[in-house]
Amino acid sequence: MAQDKPTIKIKTKAKPGKTATAHTPAPASAPAPATDFSLRYASGITAEDLRQHLSILASDEYEGRETGKKGQKMAAEYIRKQFTAPGLTGPVKDSDSPCLQHFTVNRLRLDPSTSVKIGGKTFVLNKDFYAVANGTLATATPVQPVFAGYGIQAAGYTDFAAAGDLHGKDLLLLGEPTGKDGKPLRKDDKTGLMFGDLGFQGVVDRMVAIRPLKPRSLFCIEPTAEAFEQVPKTFSYLLGLEQLTFPDAPDRKGPPNLFIVSPEMGAALLSTNAAGLANYQQAVAAAGKPIVSSFKPAAAIVQTVEKKEPFTTENVLGFLEGSDKKDEILVVSAHYDHLGIKDGKVFNGADEDGSGTVSVLEMAQAFAQAKKDGHGPRRSILFLANTGEEEGQLGSQYYTSHPVFPLENTVADLNIDMVGRVDSVHRGKGDYVYLVGDDKLSSVLHTLSEATNQKYNPVALDYKYNDPNDPARIYYRSDHYQFAKHQVPVIFYYSGGHPQFHQPTDDVDLIDFPAMARRDQLIFHTAWELANRDRRVVVDSNKP
Repeated sequence: MAQDKPTIKIKTKAKPGKTATAHTPAPASAPAPATDFSLRYASGITAEDLRQHLSILASDEYEGRETGKKGQKMAAEYIRKQFTAPGLTGPVKDSDSPCLQHFTVNRLRLDPSTSVKIGGKTFVLNKDFYAVANGTLATATPVQPVFAGYGIQAAGYTDFAAAGDLHGKDLLLLGEPTGKDGKPLRKDDKTGLMFGDLGFQGVVDRMVAIRPLKPRSLFCIEPTAEAFEQVPKTFSYLLGLEQLTFPDAPDRKGPPNLFIVSPEMGAALLSTNAAGLANYQQAVAAAGKPIVSSFKPAAAIVQTVEKKEPFTTENVLGFLEGSDKKDEILVVSAHYDHLGIKDGKVFNGADEDGSGTVSVLEMAQAFAQAKKDGHGPRRSILFLANTGEEEGQLGSQYYTSHPVFPLENTVADLNIDMVGRVDSVHRGKGDYVYLVGDDKLSSVLHTLSEATNQKYNPVALDYKYNDPNDPARIYYRSDHYQFAKHQVPVIFYYSGGHPQFHQPTDDVDLIDFPAMARRDQLIFHTAWELANRDRRVVVDSNKP
């Protein structure tokens, strides 16, 4: 078709009584704003889709997804199908499925014949003491005892001031100190930790300060026979766990061995008796602070009988290849394992970390749709569902030790662990998320994260757990840390703790799906920016 010729109008002098007119070209229309594809595809991450996935993965049918067990295998298959359905590929070579990165783990169990010999008396497992071993004890291990008072290191009260080097030692701990008023010294006002007695939470709280000292074992002496009788109940979570370790890593980098011992056995370890223990406790109460004891710990031998059972578990990997920067890899990760079945109760782990797992599934589907529509990322993205996080970050340890893609080409890891709840601090205060680690290795990543949040209907970013003095040490407690150890910049997304953490009550009906969707959309926007910016974020800092 021929192009029409333009009409030319010439301005002429007007005749009397006539008004001269001239043709004025219409103003050029403004160019249409560029489509924000990040906003388009983030909107596909919905509360209802998250609910549908989580209602499956966190159902009783999946039996708590314990590493190496039936439920974990079922979850791995579900995740694999969700990755491949929208077109992601499996990048694992020499595997029966290219989406599955298999590896071998040893399951360790303490045999009931395990015992501790003190002087001429033998104390028996599950009668005189209970134990959780981490695989570092030899068959016959001499105890290297150090009395550490109540095992407290807090503002204004520390049992470790004069303890010396505790690396590799076995700490002997008493129950709960009292003050001059006879009331328990339960709370550290600076950190907010509740020390309490040597029940489960009391041991967990003490571990925050003790673990960095790298002792080999803790011998926690229960104060009364009645308290010791409650140990199987109060420590049911720990005592029910089987310890997992890599076959080629005998020195498991996990918590110390834990022995919960009767008052009689505790007195024997300290070469004293019930009266001697009471005298020390009364002296501490009178002084209002730790005091030097006169205890002379006895020689003791731990006769460990361990059974090792090798088995195979697997990470699940979904890969989306990028365009012009496809050799650079962004990792989006979560762990899909949980605690399994204990005492007949299913620990479904809806928040921990079913919430992170289904978040990764939704992001994978959103990015895959973007690529189908011709708007795929410039960098490649690896969606990584880790196994064995509950057992010491085994899956992420294995991946970073046997990376499918070189870690030097890995630009960042966005790790999602527990993003499904609203904690007591933020209840009723609007959308928020805790960010951990975003500035530890890269100031550029921190700036990018902040700017992205401001661009898209921002949520409150809370950095409480990013504090290097955070007593809960959250930065070290999920899979991102294994990447950070290899100098890969990370952001850990977290919505905070709650009473259902590691309990059989962590169920789908307690998840706040709209809040979770908002967090996931922010993470998606951040991933989109990281995958498409001209320059990868650089490592330019080394913060604790």
